[in-house]
Amino acid sequence: MANMIEKSCAFTGHRPYKLPWKYNEADPRCVSLKMALLEQIRALAAAGVTDMYSGMAEGVDIWCSRVVLFLRKENPALRLHCVLPHEGQADKWAPASQELYRSILAQADSVEYVSREYRKNCMLERNRRLVDQAGRLLAVYNGEWRGGTAATLRYARKMGRALIVIDPLTRSVTQEEGPPM
Repeated sequence: MANMIEKSCAFTGHRPYKLPWKYNEADPRCVSLKMALLEQIRALAAAGVTDMYSGMAEGVDIWCSRVVLFLRKENPALRLHCVLPHEGQADKWAPASQELYRSILAQADSVEYVSREYRKNCMLERNRRLVDQAGRLLAVYNGEWRGGTAATLRYARKMGRALIVIDPLTRSVTQEEGPPM
C-alpha cells in the first residue's frame, strides 16, 4: 500500500465562483492557471506518480481531471480515479458542464461514491477519502481559512501528505514535503 500511495496524487481546489474570473475559462488568468496545473501534473507523471484522484467538483477538480486524460495520451500509465460525494453531484450544473462531467467519468479508470444520495458531510468524507488514498495533494488555494479546500489542506497536513499548492492569482507554487514513505 505504501508504494501505491507514493505513486498517487489527489486534487483539491476552489469552485469557479470563488475565483475572480468566475465561470469565464477564456480569461487569461484561468488559462494561465490551467497551464500551471498541466506543468505540475506533467512533472508528477515524469516522477512516476501515475494514480490521480479527483473529487470531480466544478473548477479545479474538473480541470485537473481533463489534464490527466490529456496527458494519458502520451503516458498510458496514468490512471484517473474519481471519488464522488454522491450520485447526482452534477445534476444542478449547466448542461454543458454535466456533459463534460459524464464524459470524464466515462473515461476514468475507476469511479467510487461515498454515498448513493446526498447527505450531510458527504463532501467532507469525499475530501478525506481523496487524501487517504494519495501520498500527495495538489491544491489550488487562495489562502482563505473556511471552505472545503482549506479543510482538505489541513487534513492532508495532519495526515503527513506532501503538498503542492498553487496560488490561483499569482500561480506561484509552494511545496511541503510529507514524511518519507
